[in-house]
Amino acid sequence: MGTRSLDVRGAWLVFGSATAWSFGGAIARFLTVGDSWTVVFWRSVFAASFLLAFMLWQYGRKATVALFLAMGWPGVGVAACFALASTCFVVALAYTTVANVLLLQAGVPLIAALMAYVFFRERIPRATWIAIAAVISGVAVMVSESFGGNVSPIGDGLALLVALAFATATVITRRHAHVAMMPAVCLGTVIAACVSANMASGFAVNATDGALLFAFGALNLGLGLALFVTGVRLLPSAIAALIGIAEPVLGPVWVWLIHNEIPSQRTVLGGAMVFVALLAHIVWQLRQPAAEVGGN
Repeated sequence: MGTRSLDVRGAWLVFGSATAWSFGGAIARFLTVGDSWTVVFWRSVFAASFLLAFMLWQYGRKATVALFLAMGWPGVGVAACFALASTCFVVALAYTTVANVLLLQAGVPLIAALMAYVFFRERIPRATWIAIAAVISGVAVMVSESFGGNVSPIGDGLALLVALAFATATVITRRHAHVAMMPAVCLGTVIAACVSANMASGFAVNATDGALLFAFGALNLGLGLALFVTGVRLLPSAIAALIGIAEPVLGPVWVWLIHNEIPSQRTVLGGAMVFVALLAHIVWQLRQPAAEVGGN
């Protein structure tokens, strides 16, 4: 298979993952389960089951065990970050809009660059500093509604925590390139399931919610991750990030069309600032020499 074919296949896989993830908010809005911890538990259980089954099918039993053992403490760190992010994502949806949650996540690549500079003094080009400033400004506009009482500060705070957790996982993965994402993420869903099992008020759900939770966990989260991990290895990081923008763009659209949840003016303005900053930075990356842009 030629390089061009690999790029096309990888692009479709990453786009498929972004599309699968984008339905998360729309699915969550259909749920009638009153306890967010119950939702986290079942979503995590279904996601863990899907990911483990995928790994066994893709790699076999021995290789799957070897991947879990090889990830070490960096893998555990990524797993903890993912457990925190996936849990906060579900709880945040009970307090704020889907648009707020997803658009705040759009700035993760630039937040990760800022964290790498603060903790490891990694060099940040001037263009990236400008993009980071724009993202911070956009986030400030979005969360300013919390101070005015228009939306819950808990929701926006949890959405920011989701972005920080994903950014931390990104930095860990970059610093420890040998960490395999699939077993780390699978472990993260197990951690989230164990924590939520102790926090949930109960586990009983009706048949409709059970089917929705299966879709929320296995298809939205598990399938999205499987597609992403498979496709991202075939693409340069900048191109993968560019395609990944489809998630924060499509997510609010589905919720608007299906549930008539219309983002506020500040969410649209702040989200647009984050989106444009990220898009401009990715385009800038793609214009740099291949050696500077790099792969995965």
